[in-house]
Amino acid sequence: MPTLIACLSTGKGTWSEVSKIIQSQEWNKVFLITNQFGKDNYTPGKTTELVLVDSFPDTPTTIITEQIKKQLKDKIADFEVALNFASGSGREHMALLEAVLQLGLNFRLIAVNRNNVEVLGLNK
Repeated sequence: MPTLIACLSTGKGTWSEVSKIIQSQEWNKVFLITNQFGKDNYTPGKTTELVLVDSFPDTPTTIITEQIKKQLKDKIADFEVALNFASGSGREHMALLEAVLQLGLNFRLIAVNRNNVEVLGLNK
């Protein structure tokens, strides 16, 4: 999976998990769904693009979905992407998942488990 899409938002200590996943392999492209705070405080790598969303409490999930979809449209050539939801809120997670589905992408969930990065659901 050469493309990673991850939420980078709220949650104490979650940015370190996202960073570990980014560093776990050579991704062709990394998209981080974040807010203004993330944009102001996270230094992305050379293959990382920040997808800025308005995730204020009164912003409808459908609006966040459209913001994500608009910024990802035509930027992902892969059939399948890796997704990580370690950081962020449930509304951001739902919006990202819906945007990925509307873009017609398949996905695998990827997470840090016992200090190892793994694709969830794969039998080893």
